[in-house]
Amino acid sequence: MTASPVSASPVTALRARRVLLLLTFTRWFPVGLTIGVTTLLVLERGMSLAQLGVIFAMQGFVVLGLELPTGGFADALGRRPVLVASAVVALVSALVFITSHTFTGFVVALLLQGVFRALDSGPLEAWYVDTAHADDPTTKVEDGLSRAGMVLGLAIASGALVSGGLIAWHPVRALTALEFPYWCAIGFFVVHLVAVCVLVREPLSHVDSTGLRRALRSAREAPQVVTDGLRLLGRSRVLLCLVLVEVFWSVGMIAFETFMPVRLAELAGGETRAGALMGPVSAAAWGLFALGSAAAGLASRRLGVAWTAVLARILNGAFIVVMGLMLGPVGLITAFLVTYTLHGSGGPVHSTLLHRQAHSRNRTTVLSMNSMVAGGSFSIGMLVLGPVAEHTSTATAIVVAGGFSILGAALYLPAIRQERTDGPVATEPTPA
Repeated sequence: MTASPVSASPVTALRARRVLLLLTFTRWFPVGLTIGVTTLLVLERGMSLAQLGVIFAMQGFVVLGLELPTGGFADALGRRPVLVASAVVALVSALVFITSHTFTGFVVALLLQGVFRALDSGPLEAWYVDTAHADDPTTKVEDGLSRAGMVLGLAIASGALVSGGLIAWHPVRALTALEFPYWCAIGFFVVHLVAVCVLVREPLSHVDSTGLRRALRSAREAPQVVTDGLRLLGRSRVLLCLVLVEVFWSVGMIAFETFMPVRLAELAGGETRAGALMGPVSAAAWGLFALGSAAAGLASRRLGVAWTAVLARILNGAFIVVMGLMLGPVGLITAFLVTYTLHGSGGPVHSTLLHRQAHSRNRTTVLSMNSMVAGGSFSIGMLVLGPVAEHTSTATAIVVAGGFSILGAALYLPAIRQERTDGPVATEPTPA
């Protein structure tokens, strides 16, 4: 990795927001291309639901092990090198996945995907927040984060719509209908890599005069940054509860991200038919995700950020349960669309609550702790719910996941009390 480019003039808050939005699109559009076919492609190549659970659990376990170290390096070394590395690993993991036809091959692909997710979680948001505040300390970063949530939803929606059209069209007969969108996504991973290299300029506070000095300083500081983050988690009840919300949220996500295509295939008549349907359905879902993100910004001004998070968590879990109770594809799709709208509402407010508990030096580490718990919980949930789905039914696994997810709403109560005491914007905690 090369040193971050440094310009004579700082990046403005407005430009930082534009870069955040553009890179959010290039990061998530290829996910839209693959979101409806990834699970189905694994099943198409002969894997069972129990094997599916193990395969996708690998990603979360890697995230669990690497989140804090990679978050610490991003805080100490700089955001740009970590963002570049994450884009490279994303490309490699996608190539391994699409060329795999065995259980072992898929496991290796998801292990690499876990490395990518660990590197990717946090640095872009942290770069935006710190860059915007360096230019204008009064910048309301929640507005930029909310817009990023909207762009994320629109990127995945447009990618999913294109994916569904490609599956229905099936122009390359040498590939199966489910494989072609994945190869298109790989091309877009290259676009994202180039965009990161060109557009991300590191704030001066994160750049040393030489690459060697930066590397040595990173090696010295990363363990301390991680230690500081863990200390902050241990002494802040609000932050601890916010991070633990991910235990419940991640299990709920298994239902509507992993088991939804499987259930749709059961009700619609096969993987290829479900794959074609998942394109427009996912597009609509992520369009509604974007609207949900926008609505969260409006709701938080009236109800408060923490209360908006509570409502989003409860309603999201409730509609996951409804998904599992539906006996036809129309009902399943309708409940899925509502679920994703509420999923979009929860993301920006949860991120805002996390940022209130962080400061510049450990912001990426705080986000990484959140993602670490999410990845580990997702993996354990997959290992449990995969066999449940295989030995009972996919619908039962969805209902169990949704019911469990609702319980996480109670963990926002400390944030509600803090928001009531400190007002709309909580004071940043003192560095550990």
